[in-house]
Amino acid sequence: MAQFDDIQLLRINYLRGPNIWTYRPVLEVWLDLGGLEERASNTLPGFTERLTSWLPALIEHHCGVGERGGFLQRLQEGTWCGHVLEHIVIELLNLAGMPTGFGQTRGTSQRGVYRMVFRARDEQVGRVALAQGHCLIMAAINGLAFDVPAAVARVRTEVDDQYLGPSTACIVTAATERAIPHIRLNSGNLVQLGYGASQRRIWTAETEFTSAIAEGIAGDKDLTKGLLRSCGVPIPEGQLVDSPEEAWQAAQDIGLPVVLKPSDGNHGRGVTLDLRAQQDIEAAYHAARPEGSGVLVERFIPGDEHRLLVVGGKMVAAARGEVVGITGNGRSTVAELIDSQLNADPRRGYEEEYPLAIINVERSAAVQLELRRQGLDAASVPAAGRQIVVQRNGNVAVDCTDEVHPEVAYTAALAAKVVGLDIAGIDLVARDISRPLQEQGGAIVEVNAGPGLLMHLKPAVGAPRPVGQAIVEHLFPAEDAADNQAGRIPVVGVAGTRGTATIARLVAWLLQLSGRHTGLACREGLFLNRRCVQAGDCAHWEAARCLLMNKMVQAAVIESDARSILRDGLAYDRCQVGVVTDMDGVETLAEFDLHEQAQMTRVLRTQIDVVLTGGAAVLNAAIAQVADLAPLCDGGVLLYAQDAALPAIAAHRARDNGRAVVVENGCVLLATGSAGQRLGPLSELCFGRHAVRPDTDALLAAIGAAWALDIAPDLIGAGIKTFEPEFAARAGLRS
Repeated sequence: MAQFDDIQLLRINYLRGPNIWTYRPVLEVWLDLGGLEERASNTLPGFTERLTSWLPALIEHHCGVGERGGFLQRLQEGTWCGHVLEHIVIELLNLAGMPTGFGQTRGTSQRGVYRMVFRARDEQVGRVALAQGHCLIMAAINGLAFDVPAAVARVRTEVDDQYLGPSTACIVTAATERAIPHIRLNSGNLVQLGYGASQRRIWTAETEFTSAIAEGIAGDKDLTKGLLRSCGVPIPEGQLVDSPEEAWQAAQDIGLPVVLKPSDGNHGRGVTLDLRAQQDIEAAYHAARPEGSGVLVERFIPGDEHRLLVVGGKMVAAARGEVVGITGNGRSTVAELIDSQLNADPRRGYEEEYPLAIINVERSAAVQLELRRQGLDAASVPAAGRQIVVQRNGNVAVDCTDEVHPEVAYTAALAAKVVGLDIAGIDLVARDISRPLQEQGGAIVEVNAGPGLLMHLKPAVGAPRPVGQAIVEHLFPAEDAADNQAGRIPVVGVAGTRGTATIARLVAWLLQLSGRHTGLACREGLFLNRRCVQAGDCAHWEAARCLLMNKMVQAAVIESDARSILRDGLAYDRCQVGVVTDMDGVETLAEFDLHEQAQMTRVLRTQIDVVLTGGAAVLNAAIAQVADLAPLCDGGVLLYAQDAALPAIAAHRARDNGRAVVVENGCVLLATGSAGQRLGPLSELCFGRHAVRPDTDALLAAIGAAWALDIAPDLIGAGIKTFEPEFAARAGLRS
């Protein structure tokens, strides 16, 4: 078999926002097929067979055929290896638990060189998947062995290391379903939902409304119980102790049986239930002590362990725990039985994605104590048929949301409110969750801040619960967020080369005059209202992102050009207003394989593709290539031009009362269909105290953007006359 040289990966670029390919982040790879440019997939001996045996789920890829098996059909008919690599990478991501459906491969002007892109939620994950896919395709081409499970494991490890945890991810997914944007603020689980002043922050299942005081109270179990008791919430009697001897004395005072737990632990670590003998109580003290700053002895409440999730004062999900055990067979040790009968359960695992945890006898003092109470240890060989309890708590994974009695739900919500938590995991013990706690002797035993959500997302038994949606609804009430505006501020995107900095600055000034604290990122600097916080060219992704993360910013104006769109994508997912002034500059973009004027449409349309349904595109009608972007906008369209008689303007005004900003008889006219409002003579619409005459096209574009933002015409006129064009040069000026 002929051996082929490696496909060369010439350039790898992460597009972090909406781009020429799609609305979402992608990894863009420039690759050179070399000698493989002469060989389609159906001319490579055994290639398709090896590939489909290694990745059988490729049959699910529709590809351009548009149906199941479409990609395999392309393979058999003959397709090029860049396209094949795209699908391999996508399948590796799917197998690693990061479902991915989008990918494209397109030729360039250079023979054998292609641009291949695929959806990448995280850059590092995408790069690892690409590296593994590259090795896999070359092995398949050259008939070499390849370890697919190992490749998937490498990608999965990167997913686990880099991506959001399941609790945070479910909230972000729910926000995305409501068109609420998000920004990851660190390498962990701190995430911003929304932009600017409309944002909310989460950290796993904690929000910016989660009080530090309340979290501190929840961490002190004794204090929590005292507060709950004072409000009539049923709790078990308990006492803090400082020694094993004191624990035994407290147990006698409270009455056997008892529970020992850390006074400020979590996740059930160090908790031992149903203790009746002195030696067990003293051993339980030693198991609990390392897990917290103190040890609490409580009256044992008979019944099942339950976890109720309270969000915004409402119980939204509930799960029940089970006592887990093993059955002896007369041959295997306890440790072996735990592995075969419990840990072999596919619902158990070490990673966060599993609803139940692996039981490790050697590392769990509580399990060792439970076994000792039955006269066993990990090496014991129980008789055939003997039932052995391994773990009494920590196995909460049976959904019981629909069974919860309204009084129990109310009590759980009250407990969260007493502690002061907006999101809380309420642990309670009850024989029957469908009956009030008081009538069955049930009680709330803990209130937890930052509760895990996985038991409700992936219960071992029962239906998943939409807890992510409940948290997003708590942060962004639906009744306060009409027209998909939840978490959003007005964002104005300005793209092109002609007068774009002036347009951006004037629009920002008009927004500021309308009462909004406005951020501006343009080629003349980064501004917060009239304060220049960074001088120089700030028409780029990083500067724009700074505005969107700033809690003070109530509106943002962001300048972009073709180069920044090609290099990074846009910094925002959607905008209220998108302005495109021209299609100039193709001669400077050869490195992106742009050589013809017509290619600029694909780049600058990105600015129009992201306009919200309730927003508007502002387009230069004097340039046909710009005006032709109008049908691509999801929102309205507002044209501008100096010549009111342009056919494009006339057709637009005649169609559905289209809006336009034009110059007619020496006056600026805000036209809606056949009607219009005069803003004033063009000769009088000058900037600032020195009456600087602006570039007319830039002025009309800015007026159009302000009009699209519903800024009153009188305010627009006054704002133009008070705008100081030289202001941006005075870096560091304070107002």
